[in-house]
Amino acid sequence: MEVFINPNVAYLLLIFGSILLLMALVTPGTHLLEGGALFLLAIAAYEIFVLGFNLWALLLLLLTLVPFIYAIQKPGREWALALSILGLIIGSLYLFPGVGFLPAVNPVLAVIVSIIAAGFIWFVTRKGLQAHHARPLQDLGKLIGQTGLAKTNVRDGGSVQVAGELWSARSEKVITVGSRVRVVGREGFTLVVEHDDQHKA
Repeated sequence: MEVFINPNVAYLLLIFGSILLLMALVTPGTHLLEGGALFLLAIAAYEIFVLGFNLWALLLLLLTLVPFIYAIQKPGREWALALSILGLIIGSLYLFPGVGFLPAVNPVLAVIVSIIAAGFIWFVTRKGLQAHHARPLQDLGKLIGQTGLAKTNVRDGGSVQVAGELWSARSEKVITVGSRVRVVGREGFTLVVEHDDQHKA
């Protein structure tokens, strides 16, 4: 068991656990990222407890969340994201007591993992923010009132073509395939339609 209790293993667990945690903040609700982060950070915490730690480095790691959360709230704050990544790398590198200024973690391992981690966090976070703040391709609210064509029989379910796209739909009354329909409401991505009497097929 002692072979796994060393600064290099603890460093890897801490870095990858932190990456999963930061990704969970960018894309919340997946539960997979949160669970993975909790698992890796719990093991890392045990190793930190056994190995001992530098308090200033631990505080630095906790403070990296501040610029990261600031960065993900609004696009154009890449400097805060870079500051958070830098803090994560320095804090995790010097978390374990070393000899003098040298970190306890293997320098070659630290350089390789730091470059990979920084690049991954930078790329995934920016892409996640772009997707989160992008305007939807279709303004679903504007579909209400538009007309289309029933591609199947519509009642509790069915398909209609509205605004050049195929949508799931439901209706209070049966609408036969090929009939003109009008959108009167929306339930998520399902359109509520009725027979369009003004444009009979």
